[in-house]
Amino acid sequence: MKLIIAVIRPEKLPDTLAALYRTEVRGFTVRRLQGHGGETEHVETYRGTRVKMELHEKVQIEIGVSEPFVERTVRAILDNARTGEVGDGKVFVIPVERVYRIRTGELDTAAVTPAPPQDEDGGEEKEA
Repeated sequence: MKLIIAVIRPEKLPDTLAALYRTEVRGFTVRRLQGHGGETEHVETYRGTRVKMELHEKVQIEIGVSEPFVERTVRAILDNARTGEVGDGKVFVIPVERVYRIRTGELDTAAVTPAPPQDEDGGEEKEA
């Protein structure tokens, strides 16, 4: 299991979410935030005073996924959040030790969305 954290431009959120839905990733958290990376500094005039605007609006997406969905989730974000300009953001993939689904009490892989497909015997199918 992994926690994928993506920090992207706000205007790329609709395209990125649509790609995640197409990839069958449904469970995620989105929050607005401010940050600074490699963008050049921007100067504005506020009440007659020149102010250096160092923080930029960003959106953070957090997604808990099972191992089979890690690469396709990251690829969906990279392909749809990229503009090619400085400030496109970052994607972090972090190992997760334990996950509990509060509603059902499911644990670990069964608690993340999406869970790997099950075979007829109830076990996880192995990727070829």
